[in-house]
Amino acid sequence: MRQALAGMMWSKQYYNLDKEAWLHGRASAAHRRNPDWQHLRAHDVISMPDKWEYPWFAVWDLAFHAFALMLVDLDFAKLQLSMFLEDRYLRDDGAIPAYEWNFSDVNPPVHAYATLRVFQFERAKRGKGDIAFLSWMFERLSRNFDWWVERKSIDGRDVFEGGFLGLDNIGVFDRSHALPTGGHLEQADGTSWMVIFAQVMLRMSLELCRHDPSYEDRALHYFDRVLSIAGALDRVGEHDDELWDEDDGFFYDVLRFPDGHATRIKVRSLVGLLPLGAVAIFEPETLAGLPRLRARLQELAEAKDTATIHCPTETGYSNRRMLAIVDEVKLRRILSRMLDEEEFYSPFGIRSLSRGHRDQPYVFHWAGQEHVVRYLPAESDSGMFGGNSNWRGPVWMPTNFLLVRALYDLYSYYGDRFTVECPTGSGQHMTLFEVAQDLSKRLVGIFTRDAEGRRPVFGGAERLQSHPHWRDHVLFYEYFHGDNGAGIGASHQTGWTGLVASLMSILSRLDADDFKDLDARARARMLAGTDGEAQ
Repeated sequence: MRQALAGMMWSKQYYNLDKEAWLHGRASAAHRRNPDWQHLRAHDVISMPDKWEYPWFAVWDLAFHAFALMLVDLDFAKLQLSMFLEDRYLRDDGAIPAYEWNFSDVNPPVHAYATLRVFQFERAKRGKGDIAFLSWMFERLSRNFDWWVERKSIDGRDVFEGGFLGLDNIGVFDRSHALPTGGHLEQADGTSWMVIFAQVMLRMSLELCRHDPSYEDRALHYFDRVLSIAGALDRVGEHDDELWDEDDGFFYDVLRFPDGHATRIKVRSLVGLLPLGAVAIFEPETLAGLPRLRARLQELAEAKDTATIHCPTETGYSNRRMLAIVDEVKLRRILSRMLDEEEFYSPFGIRSLSRGHRDQPYVFHWAGQEHVVRYLPAESDSGMFGGNSNWRGPVWMPTNFLLVRALYDLYSYYGDRFTVECPTGSGQHMTLFEVAQDLSKRLVGIFTRDAEGRRPVFGGAERLQSHPHWRDHVLFYEYFHGDNGAGIGASHQTGWTGLVASLMSILSRLDADDFKDLDARARARMLAGTDGEAQ
């Protein structure tokens, strides 16, 4: 844990870019990269993805960095998040620059998610949340939310595109470019990210309502956005052109052709697991003093208008309410796949692609060509994105972290009554709290010594495994082998892999005797995050 955090602090560096001056120095239009970002003025110390191999900012990496950085430098974590929403970075239309190679690429909108968690952590640590910070971030993030709705929503149907969304070669096609089939891709991950974004904006507005009742209007707006976008993933009735597949019990991207007909791209991957991350928990007292929001919930209860998602009018453990894409039936079906060791549940975390595609690769035929997606636990065999990244099997820390957090939140709603078989087929049943712990321990196990004294992260590198001058100097790789946990990709200190420090911090608290002695009600309240204690 110390090495993970120290490495992240080491990976800060000064980054200087005056975009207008840079463009002016390029005589050829072919070399004028990022021409739509002439306003960008960077002159900051920034947390890098990997200072050795990727010494430039990447905004979705940086948002995840904040979860680890706040453990040791809370003010720096806040600065990193707020910096990219300043006018010298944020474009007038609300777009946030993605990364140096292409500022206009679209990264998952994780900024709001990180902002709320950092706010909660500060309130728990310092006894008071920074309302001025939250209010300023909320207004800026609202502009970014509107940019997503205006630019990435498909035909106003609340289904979203987004491009590769940081998952590089996870799909059949390069999602950052025009499809060879024509038409467009309706993305399960892009739409899920937007539900998460709307949920966080709702929770921020509810926090701000405590200090300014006028934010209730914003809360109502984002509440309805959550419902409409979540509902778009699975419309009422049976449809062959929606993202939820009732037969498989899984979410898939949908390829829509120019003539309007559509087909699901049945690749079982992280894009179908991300809907689990869209969960927001509300304590019963949250609605006190918010009459219009209470009235809206009553309208929903009477209209029964949430048939395909979890109904927000239903109360769970301790009378909590929950906004979530998946209801209990969908949750059980998705978890049965996610926790299956022959599919996603590796000894070292959730794989990015189901291991079932090892022997049964997905094949899409088009124009006489086969487009194949096969489970690959380590390096890619695809030239997509230069072949230097792989979401077709390995374990990635940021998406695993998101799923761990979602499991804790789900537990705070369902409590001990909800159990699942974990691993699937083992006959062993766990609460979602226990599943979150088990998944966290598998992720931490990448770096710790096993029964033979070997660290999985070092794989077959014998010098690193056994040499006294090397074996205790842990490397935090970009991603990890889906079967044996060996480190792959950028190796020195990949910032978002430092999230393992956050998992260790949570586990250390949950393993403490004073936490073990709490009853289920107190545990669930602590994990709900409503009072900041979840971190």
